Amino acid sequence: MGESQEILFARKLKEVRELAKEQGNCVSKEQVEEAFEELALAEEQLRMVFDYLKKHKIGVGEPVDLDDYLSEAEMDYLEEYKKELAHLEKVSDGEKEALLLSAMAGEKGAQSRLIHVYLPQVVEISRLYAGQGVFLEDLIGEGNVALSVGVTMLGCLEHAKEAEGMLMKMVMDAMEDCIAENAREQDKDKKVAAQVNKVAKKAKELAGDLHRKVTAEELAAETGMSLEAIEDAMRMSGFAIEDLE
Repeated sequence: MGESQEILFARKLKEVRELAKEQGNCVSKEQVEEAFEELALAEEQLRMVFDYLKKHKIGVGEPVDLDDYLSEAEMDYLEEYKKELAHLEKVSDGEKEALLLSAMAGEKGAQSRLIHVYLPQVVEISRLYAGQGVFLEDLIGEGNVALSVGVTMLGCLEHAKEAEGMLMKMVMDAMEDCIAENAREQDKDKKVAAQVNKVAKKAKELAGDLHRKVTAEELAAETGMSLEAIEDAMRMSGFAIEDLE
């Protein structure tokens, strides 16, 4: 697959995922095949696309069971949280539209009530993002914060029918940002651990040769590692590298 085909493949995959979002996180086999028709994928390649979609909670032909992606702890949390939400006031579509119009006009009471109206939808959205390294409770928390901010920003809209889409997009964006930030932190932690382990290993080897603890300066001179890198590793370990003075 040449570079241009790889770019086209990535774009088609993104288009399928966006289509699935519009259809309740589900696409038909025919829609997938039609999307990739231009690339003339082999059967094995198409199967890999279907596997990719399933991994990202997109059903092919029928919706996936989102609960399959939750841990036991998340299932327990979700059950308890839904019990709390069951006590919230229910509103009709007409009442919701009236609340949206009032919130757009800046009425604080309506904005507060709207938060309660949309809390259950935040829960449903969170299930779409579960299983990506962030606990469900944290996803819901991020979504709720975005919702709380969003209801105060509805005044920029012209029509009430645009409001729900705007609020839910803000919720989704907040959850996606949370997952991305968590991934960055995990990557950073791995790099820190690797650096500390490298310095600890070299220090242990040199200390074994000298039959005593070594200084950072000695380790730098012996290994060619920079003194700054060694001192950084010492700080990141909480000065717990036992063969370094």
